Amino acid sequence: MVLQFTDKGIYCPAGDFYIDPWQPVERAVITHAHSDHARYGSKHYLCQHDSVYLLQLRLGQDISVQGVAFGEVVRYNGVSISLHPAGHIIGSAQVRVQQGNEVWVFSGDYKVENDGISGQFEPVPCNTFITECTFGLPIYNWQPQAVIFSNIRQWVQDNQAAGKNSVILGYSLGKAQRLLYHLRDVTEQIWAHGAIYIPHQLLREKGWDLPEIHRITPETPTAAYKNNLIIGPPSAADTSWMRRFNPYALGVCSGWMQVRGNMRRRNADAGFALSDHADWTGLLQAVRATGAEKVYTTHGFSSAFARYLTENGIPAQEVKTEYGDTDEELNIPETTPNEQ
Repeated sequence: MVLQFTDKGIYCPAGDFYIDPWQPVERAVITHAHSDHARYGSKHYLCQHDSVYLLQLRLGQDISVQGVAFGEVVRYNGVSISLHPAGHIIGSAQVRVQQGNEVWVFSGDYKVENDGISGQFEPVPCNTFITECTFGLPIYNWQPQAVIFSNIRQWVQDNQAAGKNSVILGYSLGKAQRLLYHLRDVTEQIWAHGAIYIPHQLLREKGWDLPEIHRITPETPTAAYKNNLIIGPPSAADTSWMRRFNPYALGVCSGWMQVRGNMRRRNADAGFALSDHADWTGLLQAVRATGAEKVYTTHGFSSAFARYLTENGIPAQEVKTEYGDTDEELNIPETTPNEQ
């Protein structure tokens, strides 16, 4: 096997490196900067160059990290490694590993619809494909992005007519940038929690086409964000940070909002099934486009998805990993004492 599944992560014995390890290792190839895929403690990191500064934000400026362009080939002990667009978040990549004539691809996390900022997912032909299955059930089929953002815009306008602030919760790395990119002109100003503001400003400094936003501090007068859009991380729900916005309507952006009961459980006024992961159709599209002869399924509905693939002529097997879909926050303080 070109890649092996170990207690530290996905390992390439010939190249002596790990992909997205969950324990410290000598050499780690990283698909993207979410905390379940990029963890502290490894001696050296390799990632797509737009992930470099996001890794440094999360793990510290002193880490040893090498950034490479999409498609650029790096060789470890004769094993070829290249990174290819995953379309999940800014800097996200799939890892292509070739040993001799055998090619394996680890997808990391991905989505096939181009969100306008994270890049277009690129199918990579391979013998073996390792795919996430976060939303690997047929009930998860996303509406086109344009429809979802049209619904969000209408919701914000309805809140304004009712004299309410519009508060949307979304992951600080990935979802927040996508929301801000597409909703830049929905209100006169956009305000944000510190956990959103910090990576946003970093990405603007690096040249990303993101709108100006304003950070909410204890000194921010309530009149400043009245009838405007406010974006915060999921962890801000049911905190004192939220209560300052009364009267407000709460919207949650997550693929889990596809299931009606989840909106009620989040105490949300509106749920928008906007996900940075592929839906059922996208997963099938990606798998088939690789032409893989064998598929390994990880995190999410991996057992169900593997069974479906096998029953439809694509040998597949579930693999247990420590990746997940609930830990996509930057490992930086989401609230400071002054933001409670």
